[in-house]
Amino acid sequence: MRFLGHSTARLELAGRVVLTDPVLTGRVGPLRRTAAPVDPADHAGVDLVLLSHLHADHLHLPSLRRLTGARIVVPRGAGEWLRGKGIARVEELGIGEELVDGGLRVTGVEAAHSGHRWGPRSTRGPQARAMGHLVEADGLTVYVSGDTDLFDAMADLPRPDVALLPVWGWGPSLGPGHLDPVRAAEAVALLRPRVAVPVHWGTLALPGLTRAPGARGENMRRLLVEPPREFAAAVAAAGVGTHVALTEPGERVALPPLPVQR
Repeated sequence: MRFLGHSTARLELAGRVVLTDPVLTGRVGPLRRTAAPVDPADHAGVDLVLLSHLHADHLHLPSLRRLTGARIVVPRGAGEWLRGKGIARVEELGIGEELVDGGLRVTGVEAAHSGHRWGPRSTRGPQARAMGHLVEADGLTVYVSGDTDLFDAMADLPRPDVALLPVWGWGPSLGPGHLDPVRAAEAVALLRPRVAVPVHWGTLALPGLTRAPGARGENMRRLLVEPPREFAAAVAAAGVGTHVALTEPGERVALPPLPVQR
């Protein structure tokens, strides 16, 4: 597994390569990439792309156009819109539905987040329910939450071996439907994964903020670094026994040995 930045991770399971919410370019609208550029080798040979919701920092059209030949899995109801944007091999998956790709099984699960392309207050344009994914193969389960807040059914999900959980975002504050480091640690207490990987941090920002003088700029620069570390400390303080694999954007995730379920 490699964390490519923001909510993008490369998973290699059962002979398949899966990419989550790919953001592969140096910018997303006004946001600029603050982490190192994505190595083209990290998005080569992708078989399956899992999209959690329609926001542009998760469903990023210029990045999807680089992934020719991959199956693009979008929340149910958004397929026609995405095909209209020229994206091929689009398939829909709903919450509670399953998709099989060779020895890989993907199940759509709930997420507490806006599913509208333009955010929670807009009523026009494409909309499809935001979701997370359970990816199962080789006796292991990976939970990819997408953007989400805590929700009641989180504790009822199958215990994952690895959970990819968002711990911040790209700005100085978080809107609704997100986890901060403390609430992400509460999610760990509900899910009880063997390993938690903090994502959705340290990758995108408004360039003016990162260069701003004084407390405003200092706070933004801190938020590009500290959230996953605060998350790891909160998980340790909770004493739940989950290992936090804190990984910088662009790096391979150092996973401890995981018991394979037979």
